[in-house]
Amino acid sequence: MKGTFILAIAGIVVKVIGSLNWIFVSRVLGGEGIGLYQMAFPIYLLALSVSSAGIPVAISIITAEKLALNDLFGARRVFRISLTLLTITGVLFSLLTYFGAGILVEYKFIRDPRAYYSVAALAPAIFFVTILSSYRGYLQGWQRMTPTAVSQIIEQIFRVITMIVFANLLLPKGLEFAAAGASLGAFAGAVAGLAVLIYYYWRLEADLKQQYGSLTPPANLEASSVIIKRIFKLALPVSASSIMLPIVSNLDLLIVPARLEVAGYTVEQATELFGYLTGMAVPLINLATILTASLATSLVPAISEAQALGDRLKVFQRTASAMRIANLITFPAFVLIFLLDAPISQLIYNAPNAGPAIGVMSTSIVLLGIHQVTTGVLQGLGHTTIPVINMGIAAIVKVILNWVLTAMPQLGIKGSAWATVADIGVAAIMNMVYVNRFVGYNIDLKEVLKTVVATVMMGIVVYYSYAEILLILNSNTLATIGAIAAGGIAYGVVLIITGSVHERDLSRIPLIGSLLCRLLRRVGVFKVS
Repeated sequence: MKGTFILAIAGIVVKVIGSLNWIFVSRVLGGEGIGLYQMAFPIYLLALSVSSAGIPVAISIITAEKLALNDLFGARRVFRISLTLLTITGVLFSLLTYFGAGILVEYKFIRDPRAYYSVAALAPAIFFVTILSSYRGYLQGWQRMTPTAVSQIIEQIFRVITMIVFANLLLPKGLEFAAAGASLGAFAGAVAGLAVLIYYYWRLEADLKQQYGSLTPPANLEASSVIIKRIFKLALPVSASSIMLPIVSNLDLLIVPARLEVAGYTVEQATELFGYLTGMAVPLINLATILTASLATSLVPAISEAQALGDRLKVFQRTASAMRIANLITFPAFVLIFLLDAPISQLIYNAPNAGPAIGVMSTSIVLLGIHQVTTGVLQGLGHTTIPVINMGIAAIVKVILNWVLTAMPQLGIKGSAWATVADIGVAAIMNMVYVNRFVGYNIDLKEVLKTVVATVMMGIVVYYSYAEILLILNSNTLATIGAIAAGGIAYGVVLIITGSVHERDLSRIPLIGSLLCRLLRRVGVFKVS
């Protein structure tokens, strides 16, 4: 719970800073400059996906296993081997990106030659982000999530400042140089984030030295080649899933606007609807599941630790707890966004017409929570390939449904939204099948029913409070915020009344947990011990 909330808060802070950043950078670069930046960024992401994606998960899993067996020397050795490996791949892909930028322009993979400077500016960041991933994975293996959270925030702050400063400084030299200046933000952010992680690593090393002195290697020391092979075995499937996401996004770009035109929309209308789905609905759904995404990250080393000890009961209990927490988060998020799709869209994006796409996409929130948690469980068990295969099968389903449903005039962009829901649903269900096979866990219908009751009561409060506040104050902003607040209070009260949330659960929430418990004891909800 602590790790989950730390990562979730960091994720929210990073997203807020990032959103503010795009407001300032867009005003400096304009649409054309942003276009040059965006032409370079997919190259950078692809290089990162190949060089380091999946490595933090792999290191986290192996480190947690070593620590569970009290092999501190082995855990440290895993980190040092992985750091050496990633130093090599980081240098390689930084050089390939830098020297390959001209080739990409020459052979028209990048259509605008001015984007060359942005690609070249992003190349050094690949080395530092690759190294950073090794430190991040190692510290997560110790189940220390604060270093990851702090480094993400510091990385984003330095990235944003650098983007704004250098975009402004280089703008007089030309738009291509301003876009390259903005691209330097990735390098500055990576260096700053790495510095933070090195600091936390030194603190961990000092604690180990003080507590254990010098660590001696075990008699049956694992060969370096065995560790490298295990890292690749765990990391490659996760890297494949990272590469799969932009591939699926590009398929959406090819299919959805074209099929909307078949449904009878003009090119301009199709582009607008596609923006509603990919630029508004999808980010909102991802924001609603930021807690469950953080929960999944925290779950990986926790499951690995229990698995290494052969404690099947603990694996089951941690899986069940994570699923219960995920349901408590995702059910109310789904109902809030479903009931207030247009008001929320108006409040955040000033685009109420995005409401239908957001309303359909909201149904995927519960499924996405299940998918994230089950992926964390399977990765923690060492079955990193299974979620990737399931994602691949689900992506095929999505492509087929996108082609069929989006072209239906009565559905249009809602058809594409339903295809995305099906994509997440298929992947989640297939993951659940494997979690049941390996862990023996089935969804606790009794607990789910309690959550559903609380969610339904919350939904009633949200629906009527929004209408009443809007009628009285004639303000969508106040009505939306008021309805969400009233619904949240109603949800919490019903959860406590039905016994879905106990004092022990609340006490585990960082920062505010103990305060909430004291308050509820004072009003008589919990008994004073």
